[in-house]
Amino acid sequence: MAQNKQDIDQVTGVTTTGHEWDGIKELNNPLPRWWLNLFYISIAFSVIYVLLYPAIPLVNSATGGLLGWNSRSAVVSDLERLDASRGGEIAKLRDVELVAIEEDPQLLAFAQAYGRAAFGDNCSACHGAGGGGATGFPNLVDDDWLWGGSIDAIHQTITHGIRSTPMETRIGDMPAFVRDGWFGREDAVVLTDYVRSLSGLETTAGFDAAQGAELFATNCAACHGETGEGIREMGAPNLTDGIWLYGSDREVILEGLVNGRGGMMPHFGERLDDATVKALAVYVHTLGGGE
Repeated sequence: MAQNKQDIDQVTGVTTTGHEWDGIKELNNPLPRWWLNLFYISIAFSVIYVLLYPAIPLVNSATGGLLGWNSRSAVVSDLERLDASRGGEIAKLRDVELVAIEEDPQLLAFAQAYGRAAFGDNCSACHGAGGGGATGFPNLVDDDWLWGGSIDAIHQTITHGIRSTPMETRIGDMPAFVRDGWFGREDAVVLTDYVRSLSGLETTAGFDAAQGAELFATNCAACHGETGEGIREMGAPNLTDGIWLYGSDREVILEGLVNGRGGMMPHFGERLDDATVKALAVYVHTLGGGE
């Protein structure tokens, strides 16, 4: 008869696994009962979860679960409840005229809060969290506007964008004068100094102001105006107020004359509903620079 003799550690009195390495034996202590119970519970929970919820991936989908729950339907349900809770304000915002929104304190407060959230989702990546702008992206807090700062003008810009795809989008590229052969780099250097002089910035000693004025009148005045104060219908900025979209350094201005400028803004009229676009227009208009 075969004998199954257990090896017992003399110090602890615990049986060993029978393995020994260089005189070191492995004790065969059982797992704590609480740990084992928790392990069994987790197995049972996993089985129940797999049966109730989507869990096992298939070729084109996954098991649906007995409850029929999924995260997408939960999000849709939450959004529907949210829309239902504020449906009255949204409907009113959608139907009322833009100019009337700011005359209704309650609706204005709702539009500002709604617009602030929409701004964070759709606009802050370019214009900053507070609308302060960045290099190449206009500051929406000051009173310097490329296309106008009235609530209707802001609504038009948000709806159709700038240099975007709709027919109604705002168009106003700055040509690449040097690259496209309108004039040479030497003329561009002179014109750079002239543009800087319009806002009182330092110019190169001895630059030819008369030549700069002639170059400006011939190539720039059609968009920026004879005095450089800008023409909103063209989206051409005011060059006399010391506010610069890309910067006032000589190199930056010269770069614009050489290669042009043509930043774009997406149109949100198709991406967002009418109420959200209106709320955005109200929010931007009330940031501090609205006209």
